[in-house]
Amino acid sequence: STIFMYNEVWGFVQDGGEYAVIGSWGGTHIFDVTDPNNVDTTAFIPGAAQGTQIIHRDFHDYNGYLYIVADEGSSTLQIVDLNYLPDSVVIVYDSNSLFSTSHNIFIDTATAKLYVCGVRPSWNDLEVYSLADPVNPQFLTAYDMNSFTHDIYVRNDTAYINDGNSGLFVVDFTNDTTPQLIASLTSYLQQGYNHSGWLSEDGTIYALADETFGMDIKMLDVSDLSNISVLDTIGSDVHPLSIPHNLIIKGDFLFASYYNDGLYIFDISDPGNTIITGYYDTSTEPHVQGSYRGAWGVYPSLPSGIVLISDMQNGLFVFDVS
Repeated sequence: STIFMYNEVWGFVQDGGEYAVIGSWGGTHIFDVTDPNNVDTTAFIPGAAQGTQIIHRDFHDYNGYLYIVADEGSSTLQIVDLNYLPDSVVIVYDSNSLFSTSHNIFIDTATAKLYVCGVRPSWNDLEVYSLADPVNPQFLTAYDMNSFTHDIYVRNDTAYINDGNSGLFVVDFTNDTTPQLIASLTSYLQQGYNHSGWLSEDGTIYALADETFGMDIKMLDVSDLSNISVLDTIGSDVHPLSIPHNLIIKGDFLFASYYNDGLYIFDISDPGNTIITGYYDTSTEPHVQGSYRGAWGVYPSLPSGIVLISDMQNGLFVFDVS
């Protein structure tokens, strides 16, 4: 079967230019997508660990810097200064002194905090760092979920934690020394491996993806955290083994990267009655139980409105969805 090559995708704006980021076995690739009809490689940041065993890389940008982690090998946290684009980038931090590997990261830009999921070698489920000095992260706290924290979405210190088979947990990190669990959803319709999610701009809807073959995306009402409920379940409906991977909400639309099925766009203006508004299949890989192939990540948040997809076998796709 076709081998892995690429993984997560991200996007950012620097000095008015729009850029795409995609991870690979070898490291991190930055593309100038300001002119979507003339996409060009701008920079490559070699990973501290490289090779076919490096399946996961993850990214987030903050304050003119790109933060990079990997989940395999003798890896590092890398921080890259983006202020010299489009000419070049500068690696300003590349160290395993804080941690070696992590599955996912998220930066709460409102509070300048970096959340690191699945941290090793400490084996902490979650660690939080201050980015008051963006090139010198400072440890704030560790949070133990008693299971592997897979991914996280954070806004203004409120963290929605995707905790695999355990479910969804909402934690308040306002007080760094004593984070407070404020809500959880440990049993729900079509429950699988609680993988990833995204909060709507008004904070009332959380879209949840279970990384389990055949499971739909759940639209959760989180307007009352003491009573989280499933409003709707939605899927690509391509195949009984279709599986969503990553989600981002922008405005009234939910953008999803589906293994095998590619990009799916849902109108969520009525979150209890979501509808498919667009799709594009990036992959020719067959649906096979236990086989993860095709689209990995999605990024729809660039000002121009173009949408980025990373496909594990085929690389970067840039879409006009207007």
